[in-house]
Amino acid sequence: MQFGFSYVGLIFLLMLFVPNLLWTKRKPKDYDRYVVNENKVLLALERTGEVLVTGAALLFSNFNWKPWSGRSWWLIAAFLCMVLYEIFWIRYFLSERTMRDFYRSLLFIPLAGATLPVIAFLLLAVYGKNPVLGAAAVILGVGHIGIHLQHRREIAS
Repeated sequence: MQFGFSYVGLIFLLMLFVPNLLWTKRKPKDYDRYVVNENKVLLALERTGEVLVTGAALLFSNFNWKPWSGRSWWLIAAFLCMVLYEIFWIRYFLSERTMRDFYRSLLFIPLAGATLPVIAFLLLAVYGKNPVLGAAAVILGVGHIGIHLQHRREIAS
């Protein structure tokens, strides 16, 4: 693992944060009704994972593009997950912005808004041979996906 700035990490984080910033003004109808029921342990894991993923993605240069190799496919797969994540957001912003719209699958990927970025950062960790980002993404995934799974169950009942 090499300390140093990662422009690839920055690109991934921008792809993650920009739609989320837009979302703060375009939340699903009745979203606040579900937030009050969030599991506090999952919320703590989500917040911890967010901080750790952000730091690891920016502070390790392992993720920057290297000459083409067999490992390059991991980066390509990670980037494709982030592209699908952007498509998820475009579809959501063009919808009526209900809770069902927010939790619809994308190309058979359940909870796409929660799972795609976690998968992308896990793949980026494999590409960069970086267990710190891998562990951070797992922590984020348990919290983030867990919370969104809870929300989806609530809207189904």
